Amino acid sequence: MTQKEIAPAIFDLWIKTELAKDVKPGQFVGVFTKDKSALLPRPISICEVNADRTALRIVYRIAGQGTKEFSGWQAGEEVQILGVLGNGFPLEKGKGKKVFLMGGGIGIPPMLELAKEFAADAKQTAAECADGKTDVRCIMGYRDSKTFLKEDLEQYGRVYFATEDGSVGTKGNVLDAIRENAITADVIFACGPMPMLRAIKAYAQDQGIPAYISLEEHMACGVGACLGCVVKTKEVDHHSHVHNARICTDGPVFEAGEVEI
Repeated sequence: MTQKEIAPAIFDLWIKTELAKDVKPGQFVGVFTKDKSALLPRPISICEVNADRTALRIVYRIAGQGTKEFSGWQAGEEVQILGVLGNGFPLEKGKGKKVFLMGGGIGIPPMLELAKEFAADAKQTAAECADGKTDVRCIMGYRDSKTFLKEDLEQYGRVYFATEDGSVGTKGNVLDAIRENAITADVIFACGPMPMLRAIKAYAQDQGIPAYISLEEHMACGVGACLGCVVKTKEVDHHSHVHNARICTDGPVFEAGEVEI
């Protein structure tokens, strides 16, 4: 295990684990604290896996006592994780097409492995991406100039930035960046805070293009037993027999039109 702080209160943690071989972009793991009184793991999206698929990377923000504990872990410590959890982004929906990978805040990390997968499939180099020959466009939204994972993302596609204070890229949100740069896509893949996902859903419907969104939500068990993380859906859920789905197992990735957010 190795760890470093890459932005204020945002940490970059690599964990050596056999689970890495089974990871798909958009999935997550549950990370347990070492406090035995805290029974439930913290769900954290997987940022990427290494080349030989022996380790996975998570990038997380300190949000409470659990993640505060994680930030103090040192190289060589053993940690307990649950996974791999959830479904992932449907890569087949974007292959051979022009795609937007859209991330906001702590929803940015899971877009890195997705960008890597698309780039590997197209067998394109970073130089080709810079020339605009790739179909991957990464549109990332930050609060300010602390654009963590910037260099990582730039290896796999052209990256557009939006910052709330205008310090980097477009001043505003990810949709403002799309409009300012006059870019279009055939498919959208996104992860971020709910207001951002609502806006992306509306944009996709207006443009008539499919969007696949990863929902960030507080979770308890992480395995679909407690029904603590549900979202309203168009169709009846086979587990609960009502119009909802469990984000932890049926998601976190959904086709935007399938869910009410």
